[in-house]
Amino acid sequence: MEKLNAFLTIPRQEAGYRPINERITDFSQVEQTLNSRDRKLQASRCMDCGVPFCHWACPLGNKQPEFQDALSKGKWEEAYRVLTATNDFPEFTGRICPALCEKSCVLKLSCDAPVTIRENEAAIAEAAFREGYVRPIRGERKGLRVAVVGSGPAGLSAAVRLNARGYDVTVYDRAPLPGGLLRYGIPNFKLPKEVIDRRIQYLKDDGIRFEMNVNVDQAHLPEGFDAYALCTGTPQARDLQIPGRELRGIYFALELLSQQNRLLDGETFPKEQLVNAHGRHVLVIGGGDTGSDCIGTAIRQGAASVTQIEIMPQPPIGQNPATPWPQWPVVLKTTSSHEEGCLRRWSLASQRFIGKNGRVCGVEVEEVQWLPAETENGRPTMKLTGKKEIIETDMVLLAMGFLRPVLPELPPQVFPAGDVRNGASLVVRALADGRKVAQDIETYLSNL
Repeated sequence: MEKLNAFLTIPRQEAGYRPINERITDFSQVEQTLNSRDRKLQASRCMDCGVPFCHWACPLGNKQPEFQDALSKGKWEEAYRVLTATNDFPEFTGRICPALCEKSCVLKLSCDAPVTIRENEAAIAEAAFREGYVRPIRGERKGLRVAVVGSGPAGLSAAVRLNARGYDVTVYDRAPLPGGLLRYGIPNFKLPKEVIDRRIQYLKDDGIRFEMNVNVDQAHLPEGFDAYALCTGTPQARDLQIPGRELRGIYFALELLSQQNRLLDGETFPKEQLVNAHGRHVLVIGGGDTGSDCIGTAIRQGAASVTQIEIMPQPPIGQNPATPWPQWPVVLKTTSSHEEGCLRRWSLASQRFIGKNGRVCGVEVEEVQWLPAETENGRPTMKLTGKKEIIETDMVLLAMGFLRPVLPELPPQVFPAGDVRNGASLVVRALADGRKVAQDIETYLSNL
């Protein structure tokens, strides 16, 4: 490391967000950036631990101490080479990864100020594009063809690795543009779509083919390929089948998020098909990242108010003895969207939707109590308390996660990857699984 004791004298410095009154007027990226000098100083805080728990926590197995060391010395290209040895898309994870590595950083344990690994990663990626460090990685051709079905994180990751190994890769997707969840599920204020477009152009220049607007049936895969990577994600959202579900004004989260991204990309929709929160009293049901994205989107669309409810209890603030370091801490998370203005409530179960003239006008909720598990490894049990109330709302967004797909028995040349195999999870885990399936496909083809 450039300065062995830098962590003792240099405080953690985050780039922070744009001012709230400015950022809620547009869909531009909310996170700011540090200058190169400050970024190198932040990298120098890495202690190069003998046991790097940051590396242990990362699904991709990134070598955080190594690229922090290179960055701290101003060796940006070396930092990029180390980073992309395990992560093909640091410009994505550097923006939207929850940074499991930082929660396992030893500085998180000692002073609650981990190294800014995620922000450093994003800075390295941007420097690489700016300085021309991003180069083709197309391997010598083997004369074998692989189809990747789905252009989300797992599909793109598999495509890059297979192309690097010398296979001719074609990516299929039913959407007009590649990116999957990255493009149609994550708001622009977190991941600008020009970042995706930039990378896709590099992949095309590298020889990867993209066939868009093609809905591939698992039972009728395109012919002429030696193997298939099935990376179709988890398209089925979890529904809330309670009385009144048929009322107008109740939407799945992705109906809002996907349409807003498409509108920003220049698509148009008939007025009666628009999902817009302008002037609405919005209720978001679900407390995860997707729910948070709905909050930020609704605020930017001009919602009159936004309330978020969650059936689970409010997590502890700061630390949680149940999830000690270096585990992922289950604690209260406040996102940039939460900061922009919403009411958050916990331990509420939705009982019925209330309507007026065919449109939702309220949701009856009941307070729940969570009882400790009866056994050491058991799950807490939920008890309804009988305390009911009606939350007034004229727009409901269901953000309760996604159902895990049930795959049929697949032939040996078809390899599922990402959320379609593991269930809905983090982008970083999908990227890791895409790399794994590329290795599995190579092993299969090598043994033919």
